[in-house]
Amino acid sequence: MNIAIITGASSGLGIEFLREISASRTDIDEIWLIARRLDRLNEIASEFSNIKCVPLSLDLSSEESYAALDDKLNSDNYNVKLLVNNAGFGKMGNIKDIPYPSQTSMVDLNCKGLTAVAAICLKHMSRGSEIINVCSIASFVPNPRLTVYSSTKAYVLSFTKGLREELKPYGINCMCVCPGPMKTEFFAVADIAPGSSKAFDTLPYSDPAKVARGTLKASKKGRCVYTHLMFFKFYRVLAKLLPHNLLMKISKV
Repeated sequence: MNIAIITGASSGLGIEFLREISASRTDIDEIWLIARRLDRLNEIASEFSNIKCVPLSLDLSSEESYAALDDKLNSDNYNVKLLVNNAGFGKMGNIKDIPYPSQTSMVDLNCKGLTAVAAICLKHMSRGSEIINVCSIASFVPNPRLTVYSSTKAYVLSFTKGLREELKPYGINCMCVCPGPMKTEFFAVADIAPGSSKAFDTLPYSDPAKVARGTLKASKKGRCVYTHLMFFKFYRVLAKLLPHNLLMKISKV
């Protein structure tokens, strides 16, 4: 059975990936939706009658959840056709002002959780399968006041590039999407309110539906990195050409 797995599926970009996959991927029989809020996942699953959605309440910062996902995949002849590693969160503020559990939780979910899910799913992938890791424009240059978050996303970018090279002989593509800010629950969780950050008040915003659609198309083409909006594509180029010490002055949020 061909399945797609979406982590962070209870809101925002995760739901947009679900919409796009259910509408465009006829090669997928089931979509597994992973997040902590089971009631929300059940509600979302009930809205899609054209494909079977399987809600899984898992905390991807927890070792027990990795074991549960591994056990479920081993329980039948599942072929993971598509993995969308979308779960993650950020907190804005100076490191000295953010309680350390919030900072280490970012590392646990954004890095450890993403790595564990990819490693578990790879055992159930075959030629033509795809991994999409949700990254961020914050991965291009360190972002003061989003220091830990941008560092975790730099890990995601590097991890994706390395894993992609490893998987080429097996015909499995691994890519990451690096969108700009989007109007999702990210802002409430990150404590970013209107007026709290000049950068977030002035930057162009990405449309989550368009990001999901463009990402899936780029993945099918075998791309490595997809960045939505020309403004952020240009920023990505600048990050390769100019010293980060200079760019950090403009990337501070």
